[in-house]
Amino acid sequence: MDRIDHGSGLAPVPRLPGDARREHDGAAPHPDASQRMLTNRIRNRQKHLARWARRTGITCYRLYERDIPDWPLIVDWYDGEAVAWAYRRKKDGTEEAHAAYLRAAREAIAAGLETTADAVILKERRPQKHVEGAQYERMAALNRTRVVMEYGLRFEVNLHDYLDTGLFLDHRETRRMVRERSAGRRLLNLFAYTGSFTVYARAGGAAATTTVDLSATYCRWAARNAGLNGFEPDPDHAIIQEDCLRFIEDATRARRTWDLIVCDPPTFSTSKRMTADSFAVERDHADLLRGCISLLAGGGELFFSTNARGFALADDAVPAPCTMRDITRQTTPEDFQGRPRPPHRCWSIRRPAGTTGEGHASAPGDVVDR
Repeated sequence: MDRIDHGSGLAPVPRLPGDARREHDGAAPHPDASQRMLTNRIRNRQKHLARWARRTGITCYRLYERDIPDWPLIVDWYDGEAVAWAYRRKKDGTEEAHAAYLRAAREAIAAGLETTADAVILKERRPQKHVEGAQYERMAALNRTRVVMEYGLRFEVNLHDYLDTGLFLDHRETRRMVRERSAGRRLLNLFAYTGSFTVYARAGGAAATTTVDLSATYCRWAARNAGLNGFEPDPDHAIIQEDCLRFIEDATRARRTWDLIVCDPPTFSTSKRMTADSFAVERDHADLLRGCISLLAGGGELFFSTNARGFALADDAVPAPCTMRDITRQTTPEDFQGRPRPPHRCWSIRRPAGTTGEGHASAPGDVVDR
């Protein structure tokens, strides 16, 4: 699923017509062969991945991604609950047929996981116009959060209220790579969302971190994630609510640098608080990368990632003497492997030791209200 892709929206699917009647009758309709195929696929994936997850200390992972053409769904497991994103099928020409498809999908997923339908949070993927602030739109107000584990770290997720849950599962291995490189170094986390890369860096012994996101909601969430892992507010670990493009411009003028930079921008974004009218990664990534590289200290490393379909890196995006390496294969987790296309593209961009960009060692920035 694209990050904040305004070409597709997500809507929560409420209790579907017929659910209450079937519960009253005490039995669901007999599943057809296609529905049983989905149930078996979910059951087999869960059986395989649950063993792997227990060994690795992970409680949330990708279970299913359009594996069966007749069931265009994405299903993620969150330690006792499943979140399913349903895409419309062309063959369901009426709202009644579409509702029946959603109902059957929920039943099949619940059966495969040997749980109740209430434990399957179903959201519908549907067209949505590019509107200001849509990336932060709240779809519900249940305010039900829970904590999941990933490689010994704790993260708050909200499975109901937003387009995404608060943790991008496809970057689990990228986060681990950042932790392995963080000891004694300074991290800049741009488009930080809920700050999971920052948590990994602090767990890896980062000397300082700067976490930047446009959304106050996500900045507060990032602070809570830090607290969940025992990291108290600290002037060396700043969380800043700001447009990332403006932050890069200001930091460049101030001649600041960081040893590690993570840049995982949205596919598309628009907000009145942004410097530009809009941001599109395909159109704007070259300028974005050159700005990030200007903030990279000698011997430093930039992780750049996108999940935009058909993305092609511009030839002039990475100036000499920096070097670039595609690390998509290394950053694709086990539960996302074997798909026709990777969940994202990821590059490691390095500045050679002894060379400098525009800046000097950075001082911590202002901390957003917690």
